[in-house]
Amino acid sequence: MNIHRLSLILAVTWMGVLFWLSHQPTLDTPSLFSGQDKLFHAGAYGLLGILLLGARRLDFSGYTGNQALTGAFIASLYGMSDEFHQSFIPGRSPEVLDWVADSIGALLAVLLLAHLTRSFSRGQST
Repeated sequence: MNIHRLSLILAVTWMGVLFWLSHQPTLDTPSLFSGQDKLFHAGAYGLLGILLLGARRLDFSGYTGNQALTGAFIASLYGMSDEFHQSFIPGRSPEVLDWVADSIGALLAVLLLAHLTRSFSRGQST
């Protein structure tokens, strides 16, 4: 099995985990600091963005900007659908700021990975 297929399988699995988590009426997480839920959202969807980007093929100079933006866009759409899904779960409600955190986390993560692959490719070619 190649790394791209594995990354896609992991992305779909992670989407299932996110769906399951959002299907819970409550999530018991310790309150460590104000706004921590936004950081959790950004991290969870950053991971999703990275897995989605990893499912794409690298070109000779790393991931392209379009590949990164596509990964972030798909993760953001999934975050939007997740917030909509929560509107049907007793005890849960959709929050626009959660979706914003999802989208920002995904965008930052894929842009960082794309930058790192491009920097690594430039370092290898010199």
